[in-house]
Amino acid sequence: MTRNYTDDPDHDYGPTRSQQRRDALAVLELAGQLVELAPTNLARLELPDDVRDEIANVRRITSHGARKRQLAYLAKLMRNHEGDAFAAVRAALGENRDRQRQEAAALHRLEALRAQLLGTEGDAALTALIADHPALDRQHLRALVRQSRVEQATPNKPPRATRELFQVLKTLDTDTAD
Repeated sequence: MTRNYTDDPDHDYGPTRSQQRRDALAVLELAGQLVELAPTNLARLELPDDVRDEIANVRRITSHGARKRQLAYLAKLMRNHEGDAFAAVRAALGENRDRQRQEAAALHRLEALRAQLLGTEGDAALTALIADHPALDRQHLRALVRQSRVEQATPNKPPRATRELFQVLKTLDTDTAD
């Protein structure tokens, strides 16, 4: 009977080569996210100084090949640190991504509501909105809806009332969230 290297249960062989590659690609993806992150958000994260300096170097490079090479070097630097060194960074990026999704979904809901107000069934949507928010200035809202419809019908007219309507809906949404 031939013995396989996995037959010895007492010996720790470590992660497989495939797992090592998956881990390295995950660190490379994290490095790419850090490079693309806004400077103000990056400043909030606790990063080692050498990693922070290398992120600045990668941002300065514009050539695709050189940038890719430097990004791989950044990932190598990050792998040299302890495995838990970037756990907080991953958590912060995950929260940031979730918050961005929530904000985008809220904006889409507001745009859909605005489209309903300006659509063919706008009067019913407006009545429902006023019923949901009794403190709302009805005259102002109706005037904005009327002006927005005129703006849509008139080519080359700036959508001032449409933007203002969106802002009113946005303040209603934030008041409801509070």
